[in-house]
Amino acid sequence: MNNIYFDNAATTRIKSEVLNEMMPYLTTNYGNASSLYTIGRQSKRAIENARKQSAELINCNSNEIYFTGGGSESDNIALKGFSYANRQKGNHIITSKIEHPAVLESCRFLEKRGFEVSYINVNKDGIVDLEELERTIKPTTILISIMFANNEIGTIQPIEEIGKIAKRNNIIFHSDAVQAAGNTPIDVRKMQIDMLSMSGHKINAPKGIGILYVKKDIQIEKIISGGHQEKDKRAGTENIAGIVGIGKACEIANKNLNTHIRNLKRLRDYYISRLQKEMSDKIHINGTMEKRLPGNANVSFEGLDSSELIFRLDEKGICVSSGSACSSGSREPSHVLTAINLPDKYLNCAIRTTFGDTNTFEEIDYFIKVLKSFYK
Repeated sequence: MNNIYFDNAATTRIKSEVLNEMMPYLTTNYGNASSLYTIGRQSKRAIENARKQSAELINCNSNEIYFTGGGSESDNIALKGFSYANRQKGNHIITSKIEHPAVLESCRFLEKRGFEVSYINVNKDGIVDLEELERTIKPTTILISIMFANNEIGTIQPIEEIGKIAKRNNIIFHSDAVQAAGNTPIDVRKMQIDMLSMSGHKINAPKGIGILYVKKDIQIEKIISGGHQEKDKRAGTENIAGIVGIGKACEIANKNLNTHIRNLKRLRDYYISRLQKEMSDKIHINGTMEKRLPGNANVSFEGLDSSELIFRLDEKGICVSSGSACSSGSREPSHVLTAINLPDKYLNCAIRTTFGDTNTFEEIDYFIKVLKSFYK
């Protein structure tokens, strides 16, 4: 059976162009970038080229790009590394209740070490309350960390407004853009973002490679000790092939952004319209449909348990999820859906469908047919 894959927020396939770019660095150009001989220098040049490609996607300088082991590591370095390096300036951090676990767990880690964290609310659409954000700021506030777009319900936050608030109050602003990168325009200069996290496997690059943008002159403490790689901010021999892959994926995403957004939105809107037309009495759409990632649809199917529904859909060759892949082992209701005050009857029957470039309308038709058969 061929799988119909509707879980691109969990991970994406590696594009053939990305894999082709990576292959020499897995076979012939395998030199350590810290080595002085030819194949080592080739690896070093490949890293710097990928840094440039990555920087162009978010409009920053290439020397502000650091390569990490993934989005979670980028979030950890941003929160812990910055907080440790700047604790003499203050110990208060502001984040939201719907952040990815990489941010929330980093904040809890810091709370145990003397930092104070405020978790601000979101409305029924998953958008942060800007007035509450301003009220929460203290003289000791050093960092605001608000995700660019939510991984479960796809809500895009008012990032530029948050950047302005942070700037007015002389506070550093970090944004987890793991879901947003490649799916919506990002300009860190215009949006006044000081630190930003990205992950390769969300933009058709391999797993195990990420990016952290840190604006020039912002101090972060090294949290992985060892060598002096990545300008002495992240120790460990570089994953050359992964870095080349994420660089190429950023280049492709930057070139094709508008077309990609348009295609995903057409698929998502077609899916929602079919549901509303044929199953309107059974569904509840979670989150706003306006300020939302183009390929994201989070829908509760009343009367169906989401875990059971995922397994039954898998038997039909359809891959979807109930929320964050990082929380798939938990039986607790989604912290995101709880934070938007979703009624109890919709909490445990939510399905996240996230479309990709290879999906088709015919696949969606089959998906709808299968969903309808479960109710029958």
